[in-house]
Amino acid sequence: MQNKKIKILIIEDDSFLLGMYAAKFNLEKFEVILAEDGEKGLMLAFKELPDVILLDIFLPKKNGFDVLKELKGDESAKKIPVILLTNLSQKSEIEQGLSLGAADYLIKAHFMPSEVVEKVKKTLTLKSTN
Repeated sequence: MQNKKIKILIIEDDSFLLGMYAAKFNLEKFEVILAEDGEKGLMLAFKELPDVILLDIFLPKKNGFDVLKELKGDESAKKIPVILLTNLSQKSEIEQGLSLGAADYLIKAHFMPSEVVEKVKKTLTLKSTN
């Protein structure tokens, strides 16, 4: 097992969900960084260069699609896997998120926090084998 904690940035404007996911990832020994809006999330992503980002789409100041575009357009951040975590479930929105470079797309209502943690771990495993 590695000594370095896996660093996750969670960008979510719902403070209840933010707290719930933070607690779950802390229990799993992740280093958790939190942002409640897209601008702060983007700034923290560039500053911290986390191992993975959980990103909501409906966010104040800058939406998740815009955050994703900026991350994928930046040399230092483009390799960070971004998992969209949202309640948007339209096929067009899912396709847009994936076409912008998201590693995965999770619909909040369909996943328990423990399942989200497993998806993140799976994404990181895939990243390390590429």
